[in-house]
Amino acid sequence: MGHEKDDGREMPRAHLIHLSSALAMTIIIFLDSFLQITTPILSFIPMVVRIILCGIVLFFALTFVIRSHNALFGGEEHEPNYVITTGIFDQVRHPMYVGILLTYFAFIVLSVSLIALGVWIGIVIIYDRMASYEEKVLEELFGDDYREYKKRTSKWLPR
Repeated sequence: MGHEKDDGREMPRAHLIHLSSALAMTIIIFLDSFLQITTPILSFIPMVVRIILCGIVLFFALTFVIRSHNALFGGEEHEPNYVITTGIFDQVRHPMYVGILLTYFAFIVLSVSLIALGVWIGIVIIYDRMASYEEKVLEELFGDDYREYKKRTSKWLPR
């Protein structure tokens, strides 16, 4: 059941980082929207515009998450023992994380919470550290294959 991380490819306690960042964003957006600390500053942006922009960002977020999940686990019980360099992984090295960060950003667009934007920037920094840790592990596992992949593929933004 599930995908066991027996080879240590993920940063230790990564699941707690994912959970706590999601909880932090949810709480901050809810509190800022309820207490209206920073949301009135950008409230002149019509809700329909915010919903449309949120939907567009969510579409790209889900595209990254689904395509990376399918590339990693599509039909296999365990993570592959080779460097995936095709599909979404040809565009960015961490598409799952890009999708997660875009999801958070979509809800910031919807809520127009400046406090949540500040928290999101902190989460981006944390995810960058997680990705860097995992890249070191992948370099140890796959050596030159991964180093070559890093040279030609962007960490975060599609080229």
